Amino acid sequence: MNDTYRQLPPLVDSSLVERAARLSTAALCDGMKGLGIERDGCMDAAIMPVDESMRMVGTAATVETAVGDNFPIHVAIYQCKPGYVLLVDGKAYTERAYLGDLMGGSAKAVGIEGVVIDGFVRDKVGLKEIGLPVYARGFMQRTPDKIGPGTINMPIRCGGLRVNPGDLVVGDHDGVTVIPRDKIEAVLDAAESKNAYEEQRRDSIVEYERARKAGEPLPPLAPQWVVTMLQEQA
Repeated sequence: MNDTYRQLPPLVDSSLVERAARLSTAALCDGMKGLGIERDGCMDAAIMPVDESMRMVGTAATVETAVGDNFPIHVAIYQCKPGYVLLVDGKAYTERAYLGDLMGGSAKAVGIEGVVIDGFVRDKVGLKEIGLPVYARGFMQRTPDKIGPGTINMPIRCGGLRVNPGDLVVGDHDGVTVIPRDKIEAVLDAAESKNAYEEQRRDSIVEYERARKAGEPLPPLAPQWVVTMLQEQA
Protein backbone atom coordinates (compact mmCIF):
# COMPACT_ATOMS: atom_id res chain seq x y z
CA MET A 1 0.00 0.00 0.00
CA ASN A 2 1.14 3.58 -0.72
CA ASP A 3 2.95 5.04 2.31
CA THR A 4 0.42 7.89 2.33
CA TYR A 5 -2.46 5.41 2.70
CA ARG A 6 -1.93 3.60 5.98
CA GLN A 7 -4.01 0.81 7.45
CA LEU A 8 -6.87 1.45 9.86
CA PRO A 9 -5.91 1.74 13.55
CA PRO A 10 -7.30 -0.83 16.02
CA LEU A 11 -10.84 -0.13 17.18
CA VAL A 12 -11.32 1.33 20.65
CA ASP A 13 -12.57 -1.35 23.07
CA SER A 14 -16.34 -1.73 22.74
CA SER A 15 -16.93 -1.31 26.49
CA LEU A 16 -15.31 2.15 26.35
CA VAL A 17 -17.33 3.08 23.27
CA GLU A 18 -20.53 2.06 25.07
CA ARG A 19 -19.65 4.22 28.08
CA ALA A 20 -18.90 7.19 25.85
CA ALA A 21 -22.20 6.70 24.01
CA ARG A 22 -24.07 7.38 27.26
CA LEU A 23 -22.43 10.77 27.71
CA SER A 24 -22.82 14.09 25.90
CA THR A 25 -19.98 15.84 24.12
CA ALA A 26 -20.20 18.54 26.79
CA ALA A 27 -19.82 16.02 29.63
CA LEU A 28 -16.82 14.47 27.90
CA CYS A 29 -15.18 17.89 27.49
CA ASP A 30 -15.79 18.49 31.19
CA GLY A 31 -14.07 15.17 31.86
CA MET A 32 -10.95 16.41 30.06
CA LYS A 33 -10.59 19.56 32.14
CA GLY A 34 -7.27 19.56 33.96
CA LEU A 35 -5.87 16.55 32.10
CA GLY A 36 -3.65 18.59 29.79
CA ILE A 37 -5.65 17.73 26.66
CA GLU A 38 -5.66 20.31 23.88
CA ARG A 39 -8.73 22.56 24.14
CA ASP A 40 -10.34 19.94 26.42
CA GLY A 41 -11.07 17.93 23.28
CA CYS A 42 -13.48 20.49 21.79
CA MET A 43 -13.47 21.04 18.04
CA ASP A 44 -14.17 24.48 16.59
CA ALA A 45 -17.72 25.67 17.19
CA ALA A 46 -18.23 25.93 13.42
CA ILE A 47 -18.03 22.13 13.03
CA MET A 48 -21.70 21.22 13.43
CA PRO A 49 -24.03 18.39 12.34
CA VAL A 50 -26.09 18.51 9.17
CA ASP A 51 -29.03 17.67 11.43
CA GLU A 52 -29.28 18.26 15.20
CA SER A 53 -30.63 14.75 15.80
CA MET A 54 -27.39 13.20 14.54
CA ARG A 55 -25.12 11.47 17.05
CA MET A 56 -21.99 9.39 16.51
CA VAL A 57 -19.40 7.50 18.54
CA GLY A 58 -16.43 5.63 17.11
CA THR A 59 -12.73 5.24 16.52
CA ALA A 60 -10.97 7.92 14.48
CA ALA A 61 -9.83 7.17 10.94
CA THR A 62 -8.19 10.19 9.34
CA VAL A 63 -7.74 11.90 5.98
CA GLU A 64 -5.70 14.95 4.99
CA THR A 65 -6.53 16.80 1.78
CA ALA A 66 -6.89 20.37 0.50
CA VAL A 67 -8.48 22.77 -2.02
CA GLY A 68 -11.68 20.75 -2.37
CA ASP A 69 -9.96 17.51 -3.47
CA ASN A 70 -12.11 14.58 -2.37
CA PHE A 71 -10.16 11.78 -4.06
CA PRO A 72 -8.45 10.68 -0.79
CA ILE A 73 -11.83 10.80 0.98
CA HIS A 74 -13.21 8.34 -1.57
CA VAL A 75 -10.25 6.01 -0.97
CA ALA A 76 -10.65 6.26 2.80
CA ILE A 77 -14.37 5.46 2.63
CA TYR A 78 -13.90 2.37 0.48
CA GLN A 79 -11.15 0.95 2.71
CA CYS A 80 -12.97 1.76 5.95
CA LYS A 81 -15.03 -0.58 8.16
CA PRO A 82 -17.83 -0.41 10.74
CA GLY A 83 -16.93 1.20 14.04
CA TYR A 84 -14.92 4.11 12.64
CA VAL A 85 -15.62 7.84 12.36
CA LEU A 86 -13.89 9.41 9.35
CA LEU A 87 -12.26 12.76 10.15
CA VAL A 88 -11.10 14.90 7.24
CA ASP A 89 -8.58 17.73 7.51
CA GLY A 90 -9.77 19.77 4.56
CA LYS A 91 -7.89 22.92 5.66
CA ALA A 92 -11.23 24.69 6.26
CA TYR A 93 -11.55 25.16 2.49
CA THR A 94 -14.79 26.91 1.53
CA GLU A 95 -14.82 27.13 -2.27
CA ARG A 96 -15.83 23.52 -3.03
CA ALA A 97 -17.76 20.79 -1.26
CA TYR A 98 -15.73 17.79 -0.12
CA LEU A 99 -18.71 15.42 0.18
CA GLY A 100 -22.31 15.02 -0.91
CA ASP A 101 -25.12 12.52 -0.54
CA LEU A 102 -23.59 9.89 -2.86
CA MET A 103 -20.40 9.71 -0.82
CA GLY A 104 -22.47 9.86 2.35
CA GLY A 105 -24.53 6.94 1.11
CA SER A 106 -21.36 4.97 0.38
CA ALA A 107 -20.02 5.71 3.86
CA LYS A 108 -23.25 4.52 5.44
CA ALA A 109 -23.24 1.36 3.30
CA VAL A 110 -19.71 0.57 4.54
CA GLY A 111 -20.91 0.96 8.14
CA ILE A 112 -18.95 4.10 9.01
CA GLU A 113 -20.33 5.67 12.20
CA GLY A 114 -20.01 9.26 10.98
CA VAL A 115 -17.96 11.76 8.99
CA VAL A 116 -16.36 15.03 10.14
CA ILE A 117 -15.25 17.45 7.42
CA ASP A 118 -13.07 20.45 8.24
CA GLY A 119 -14.46 22.15 5.15
CA PHE A 120 -17.80 22.31 3.36
CA VAL A 121 -20.28 19.69 2.13
CA ARG A 122 -23.36 19.79 -0.12
CA ASP A 123 -26.69 17.97 -0.65
CA LYS A 124 -27.95 18.97 2.80
CA VAL A 125 -31.41 17.45 2.39
CA GLY A 126 -30.03 14.26 0.87
CA LEU A 127 -27.53 13.84 3.71
CA LYS A 128 -30.34 14.28 6.24
CA GLU A 129 -32.40 11.61 4.49
CA ILE A 130 -29.48 9.15 4.46
CA GLY A 131 -29.19 9.50 8.23
CA LEU A 132 -25.41 9.17 8.39
CA PRO A 133 -24.03 11.64 10.97
CA VAL A 134 -22.10 14.26 8.98
CA TYR A 135 -20.40 17.26 10.60
CA ALA A 136 -18.92 20.14 8.61
CA ARG A 137 -18.15 23.87 8.63
CA GLY A 138 -20.99 24.66 6.25
CA PHE A 139 -22.45 24.12 2.80
CA MET A 140 -21.22 24.90 -0.72
CA GLN A 141 -22.82 23.50 -3.86
CA ARG A 142 -19.74 23.68 -6.12
CA THR A 143 -18.44 20.25 -7.16
CA PRO A 144 -15.28 18.76 -5.58
CA ASP A 145 -11.99 18.30 -7.41
CA LYS A 146 -10.26 14.94 -7.92
CA ILE A 147 -6.51 15.39 -7.61
CA GLY A 148 -4.89 13.14 -4.98
CA PRO A 149 -3.07 11.65 -3.36
CA GLY A 150 -3.67 13.19 0.10
CA THR A 151 -2.87 11.09 3.17
CA ILE A 152 -4.88 8.51 5.09
CA ASN A 153 -4.61 7.38 8.73
CA MET A 154 -1.85 9.69 9.81
CA PRO A 155 -2.05 12.48 12.43
CA ILE A 156 -4.07 15.49 11.25
CA ARG A 157 -5.53 18.74 12.52
CA CYS A 158 -9.29 18.85 12.24
CA GLY A 159 -11.55 21.52 13.67
CA GLY A 160 -8.65 23.08 15.54
CA LEU A 161 -7.57 19.82 17.22
CA ARG A 162 -4.74 17.40 16.64
CA VAL A 163 -6.34 14.03 15.91
CA ASN A 164 -4.48 10.73 15.81
CA PRO A 165 -5.87 7.61 14.15
CA GLY A 166 -7.37 5.50 16.93
CA ASP A 167 -8.61 8.37 19.11
CA LEU A 168 -12.23 8.23 20.32
CA VAL A 169 -14.65 10.60 18.57
CA VAL A 170 -18.09 11.62 19.83
CA GLY A 171 -20.52 13.96 18.09
CA ASP A 172 -23.94 15.28 19.05
CA HIS A 173 -26.04 18.44 18.67
CA ASP A 174 -23.36 20.55 20.43
CA GLY A 175 -20.48 19.58 18.14
CA VAL A 176 -17.57 17.14 18.08
CA THR A 177 -15.34 15.99 20.95
CA VAL A 178 -12.13 14.00 20.47
CA ILE A 179 -10.54 11.98 23.31
CA PRO A 180 -6.89 10.95 22.92
CA ARG A 181 -6.66 7.18 22.98
CA ASP A 182 -4.31 7.04 25.98
CA LYS A 183 -6.69 9.22 28.06
CA ILE A 184 -10.01 7.52 27.33
CA GLU A 185 -10.54 5.73 30.64
CA ALA A 186 -9.47 8.74 32.73
CA VAL A 187 -11.79 11.01 30.74
CA LEU A 188 -14.73 8.64 31.03
CA ASP A 189 -14.25 8.26 34.79
CA ALA A 190 -14.18 12.04 35.27
CA ALA A 191 -17.10 12.65 32.88
CA GLU A 192 -19.28 10.03 34.56
CA SER A 193 -18.57 11.62 37.95
CA LYS A 194 -19.46 15.07 36.64
CA ASN A 195 -22.59 13.66 34.98
CA ALA A 196 -23.75 12.19 38.30
CA TYR A 197 -23.25 15.57 39.99
CA GLU A 198 -25.27 17.31 37.27
CA GLU A 199 -28.12 14.82 37.67
CA GLN A 200 -28.23 15.72 41.37
CA ARG A 201 -28.29 19.41 40.48
CA ARG A 202 -31.21 18.86 38.09
CA ASP A 203 -33.12 17.08 40.88
CA SER A 204 -32.40 20.02 43.20
CA ILE A 205 -33.69 22.51 40.64
CA VAL A 206 -36.89 20.51 40.09
CA GLU A 207 -37.49 20.28 43.86
CA TYR A 208 -36.90 24.02 44.34
CA GLU A 209 -39.43 24.87 41.63
CA ARG A 210 -41.97 22.42 43.10
CA ALA A 211 -41.59 23.94 46.57
CA ARG A 212 -41.90 27.49 45.25
CA LYS A 213 -45.11 26.72 43.36
CA ALA A 214 -46.54 24.90 46.40
CA GLY A 215 -45.76 27.80 48.73
CA GLU A 216 -43.49 25.60 50.86
CA PRO A 217 -40.17 26.59 52.50
CA LEU A 218 -37.55 26.79 49.78
CA PRO A 219 -34.63 24.36 49.84
CA PRO A 220 -31.11 25.57 48.95
CA LEU A 221 -30.74 26.20 45.22
CA ALA A 222 -27.22 27.53 44.74
CA PRO A 223 -24.59 24.78 44.45
CA GLN A 224 -22.18 24.49 47.36
CA TRP A 225 -19.22 25.74 45.35
CA VAL A 226 -21.03 29.05 44.78
CA VAL A 227 -21.74 29.40 48.50
CA THR A 228 -18.11 28.59 49.34
CA MET A 229 -16.73 31.13 46.85
CA LEU A 230 -19.05 33.83 48.19
CA GLN A 231 -17.90 33.12 51.72
CA GLU A 232 -14.25 33.25 50.69
CA GLN A 233 -14.75 36.58 48.93
CA ALA A 234 -16.73 38.19 51.75
